[in-house]
Amino acid sequence: MNSLPVHLPLHGSRRCRREVSRCAAGAMLVLLLSCGGCGGGSSDSSPTPDAGSSQGKAAAPTVLDWTYPAYSPPDAWEWKLPSHMPAPRVPANNPMNAAKVALGRYLFHERRLSGDGTMSCASCHEQARAFADGKDRPRGITNVQHPRNSMGLGNVAWHATQTWSNPVLMSLEAQIPNPVFGTEPVEMGVNDSSVQEVLKRLASAKDVDYPVRFQQAFPDAKGDPLTWENIFKAISAFERTMVTADSRYDRYLQGKVTLSEQELRGRQLFEKAECTQCHQPPNFDDQFVSVETTTLKVRYHNIGLYNLNGRGDYPKENTGVEEITANPADMGAFRVPSLRNVAVTEPYMHDGSVATLEEAVAIMAGGGRNITSGPRAGDGRANPHKSPLVRDRGLSAQDRADIVAFLKALTDETFLSDPAFSDPFRRDAASRP
Repeated sequence: MNSLPVHLPLHGSRRCRREVSRCAAGAMLVLLLSCGGCGGGSSDSSPTPDAGSSQGKAAAPTVLDWTYPAYSPPDAWEWKLPSHMPAPRVPANNPMNAAKVALGRYLFHERRLSGDGTMSCASCHEQARAFADGKDRPRGITNVQHPRNSMGLGNVAWHATQTWSNPVLMSLEAQIPNPVFGTEPVEMGVNDSSVQEVLKRLASAKDVDYPVRFQQAFPDAKGDPLTWENIFKAISAFERTMVTADSRYDRYLQGKVTLSEQELRGRQLFEKAECTQCHQPPNFDDQFVSVETTTLKVRYHNIGLYNLNGRGDYPKENTGVEEITANPADMGAFRVPSLRNVAVTEPYMHDGSVATLEEAVAIMAGGGRNITSGPRAGDGRANPHKSPLVRDRGLSAQDRADIVAFLKALTDETFLSDPAFSDPFRRDAASRP
């Protein structure tokens, strides 16, 4: 079983709340069922983490220097990608196959996978929104609001880490147990009293022959393949197929279309304003890992959204990677999200507190956000923990509009409607249990 990488600077991190506690809860349940751990990485694909230059330097934000081993694809899966998009790494212990991906599609949209049978992964990840959900923060089966905004899942196979602020979760297989088993807050709400019941629901389903599908997806399994470990592996395999690389921008790079004058100006301004320091092509983020990756510096960034009491604090329910590292310099630091399909994933930021793309661009171009009244008042532009990469760029309203136009060219309409990702239950919704 994967455990917390020993080189991560945990520093007694207030019991490593949220995702870490979820992974621990999920691992405990899975252990009781003897079906493996909450991690899905392998020596072929998982990085060797190191705390890097931040180790022992509390005044500096944490930087993790990761080295990736030489990679040999564990399967013959064909990735249909443009030339500017290298293939992702796939864990050796979870190779891709068509039956597994098809099973994962069912499980991703399967409401019976939650504690009370009302919620699926797709409840918070809608295809038309690039697998975000259009809400500032989602609610689980107990109607308790999550502190974080639902992230889009496009190109999730290339992410070095899988949540807003947890460097421990380096694979999809490690992340997925958190919303299933998590308790802070409850999302899908599977617990000790329902963990076996959920498996029984799947095994006895009348509309999907899950026992046969699991056998086809995991032909080498010893014993019953319908286990939690294989559920997480199948969903992970399906999510790895969520490739978004057919936007107008991608087609422009391939010489298939032209961008408008405004979009081209926006692209030039995007580069001139150094937005690419954090939003690097091809995935427009800074945690991109592919078959070609050998090293990566994993950073989390405070972008100056808050500055409570003038001390640099963020709201207590959302202090970023500081919750994991307990490094004061990591206050308010979160992962840089991909900007692919950003025009359809509103609202924005880790807490969904920014309603429009125009507002998000204005905040970033202006060096942060100034909240002038209310309990969260404070000038984020002066946050002492803010990344030096986030500063006033002196852009005009027209400049910002041009950047927005370019960002809209990153929308992949094919991805938003591809039947391969759609809900297989939709046609039978009226008759489903």
